[in-house]
Amino acid sequence: MSELRPEITPESFMKLQAGTLPDLLGLEILEIGEGRLTGRMKVERRHYAPNGFLHAASIVALADTCAGYATVAHLPKGAKGFTTIELKTNFFGTALDGHVHCTTTSKHRGRTTQVWDSEVFNDAGKLIASFRCTQMVLV
Repeated sequence: MSELRPEITPESFMKLQAGTLPDLLGLEILEIGEGRLTGRMKVERRHYAPNGFLHAASIVALADTCAGYATVAHLPKGAKGFTTIELKTNFFGTALDGHVHCTTTSKHRGRTTQVWDSEVFNDAGKLIASFRCTQMVLV
């Protein structure tokens, strides 16, 4: 099983994402721990779909970014990176203001694959999305 890489910090991810989609969406990484990562995104009009609700892709971007960063933080020794081979999201609600919060936890961390679950909540603590992805470790 892969272990947490201590040189990976929330600050290192924030620097790495400058000018990329996570940065453009305003994603913040708050905490990285053994088998977990937390992040959030302030809900703004730019995250809405034309119908006036939070766009599903905004939620997926938050959940997928948190899962990807968690993967990087837990890559096994000798790995050169990873790629997503599957992802799935179920939606249960929305948020129109405040923040959406993401908690990502490890379900499997092997030498060749990792599986991560991200749960996204609104400020009231209501679960608004459940996301799962499978990552292939590149060696």
